[in-house]
Amino acid sequence: MSTTVQERSQSRLPNPAVLVPELAEIGAALFKATGNGSVPQTTIGLVQLRVGQIVGNTYLTVLHTGNLRKAGESEERITAVASWQDAPYFTEAERVALALAEAVLTPNPHGERVPDELYARASAHYDDKALATLSMAIGQVGFFTPLALIGKPLPGAAPAEQWRH
Repeated sequence: MSTTVQERSQSRLPNPAVLVPELAEIGAALFKATGNGSVPQTTIGLVQLRVGQIVGNTYLTVLHTGNLRKAGESEERITAVASWQDAPYFTEAERVALALAEAVLTPNPHGERVPDELYARASAHYDDKALATLSMAIGQVGFFTPLALIGKPLPGAAPAEQWRH
């Protein structure tokens, strides 16, 4: 059985920031909020890569992988985000941040998604402002997920070239 890879030369949608100019303000506000300094940017990047992986979107995973590379993260750490639970590359604070992302985005048939035990672990590493910031970092990717899934911007393309003209 052969696999056919369909390459697209353009996204489904034109640039959403042109269609809905308010999107630029929203994106800037989210970027500012998650960059408030209460959580290391590396942790934010790792969490956002994991969110992209969980929602299963190549554009988001390529975007956040590239951001982590630009920030100087090692290939081992970037690659290991997909299997962070048994990878030796992450601090306990990073692990709990990744666990929060998974808990928020993964249905739990046996109870609440973020149980008290996980919240207590997170609270041991992050104060209230940092926990709110981590929540926003997860939500920031979540906010853009529908555009990534519906509009299908081109992974790895320059921002001006990601969207249909």
